[in-house]
Amino acid sequence: MNEASTPLPSGDGPPEAAAPMPRAIRSYVLRAGRMGTGQQRALAELSPRFVLPFQPQPLDLAQTFGRRAPAVLEIGFGMGGATAQIAATLPDHDFIGVEVHTPGVGALLKLLGEQRLSNVRIVQHDAVEVLDKMLAPGSLAGVHIFFPDPWHKKKHHKRRLIQPAFVQQLLTRLAPGGYLHCATDWQDYADQMLAVLSAEPGLQNTADGFAPRPAYRPETKFEARGLRLGHGVWDLVFKKR
Repeated sequence: MNEASTPLPSGDGPPEAAAPMPRAIRSYVLRAGRMGTGQQRALAELSPRFVLPFQPQPLDLAQTFGRRAPAVLEIGFGMGGATAQIAATLPDHDFIGVEVHTPGVGALLKLLGEQRLSNVRIVQHDAVEVLDKMLAPGSLAGVHIFFPDPWHKKKHHKRRLIQPAFVQQLLTRLAPGGYLHCATDWQDYADQMLAVLSAEPGLQNTADGFAPRPAYRPETKFEARGLRLGHGVWDLVFKKR
């Protein structure tokens, strides 16, 4: 599989104005996690280079990365394995990873150091606030949301990240022709995602329903184990009209 030959969609166009999105329900719960010595060392040594402090004004992406390139936002990168692999595969793109859990930030920093990757920056903050405050309208070529918390109990479905208001806010940050790629291993959540994204008139599905896994998204060990056990994985790839 030649992942490097698979281009990511991008687009250029005028920015769009958007009102700040109200924030009432968080889609995550902060959990304590153990950190290895390598992660701790990476946090101490590499944070000044790769971690961006939250700020209430839009980033100058060209200044942040030292070049002009298509920018992709990843929300909730977990331990960062997929993020680092995609960044290595697509060196002509820049990636902004948002994650609230410190062990995950340390793990991705460790990978960036080991692989000598320079096209990733990290923001350890709430993704909704990062989207609202730190990213200018029309500034993103793509958004990745891989395996977000499914909040599987029905009473917790309101905590799921993919909701109409959030998708509308995402849409304002995408350039025309930009894409939104979601993946989940919970069919109920996949069905909800498909319904929400299909109902947004500013988005167009790139497939007839769920999409094949794009070559740029690596298959995680957890995902491979689930597939061996007969569990499903659903990808959705929508483009901004």
